Amino acid sequence: MSNLTKLEFVALDITGKNYLSWVLDAEIHLNANGLGDTIKAENKASSQEKAKAMIFLRHHLHEGLKMEYLTIKDPLVLWNNLKERYDHQKTVILPKARYEWMHLCLQDFKSVSEYNSAIFRINSQLKLCREKVTDEDMLEKTFSTFHASNVLLQQQYREKGFKKYSELISCLLVAEQNNELLMKNHESRPTGSTPFPEANVVVNGPTRGRG
Repeated sequence: MSNLTKLEFVALDITGKNYLSWVLDAEIHLNANGLGDTIKAENKASSQEKAKAMIFLRHHLHEGLKMEYLTIKDPLVLWNNLKERYDHQKTVILPKARYEWMHLCLQDFKSVSEYNSAIFRINSQLKLCREKVTDEDMLEKTFSTFHASNVLLQQQYREKGFKKYSELISCLLVAEQNNELLMKNHESRPTGSTPFPEANVVVNGPTRGRG
């Protein structure tokens, strides 16, 4: 019971701005606790299971929402009411996510890791809106947005025949790290800064001592 009353993820905001991610988190945790059927139509969940699910769902609601849905005791009814109220968030998030995906360019980022973070963030938003982005899509997005000065490098990476985006990004991260190391070595000791070995000094002239 303690697992059900513990705040496992961010509560649903009364504005509904985090509804799509909240739904995903709620489904995962209800399933993990054996209560996934309580929010499905025509379920045969027991009254005890429904009560546990209600405790869990209400615990992850904004205080204002708790008051608005105070009289609801069935988790399925609460689930459907929240869906009817906030599911329109897809129509708000989806156009923005599509726009960001369309204009996502590797060359616009200072590092590969920043680009990688952005592509996963946009991909997650598209998935929340039920739009699928495949590894092939992510590979093509990356290849096609290389900087114009790196066309040859892009062709070399294409010829490697990557099937997964993770394989390509790993190579890019390693290459970037190696380049940074070379630049740091160069900055610490620029070309031509290595001192020449000292030549043996030959002294010409009279020497002290006998003979």
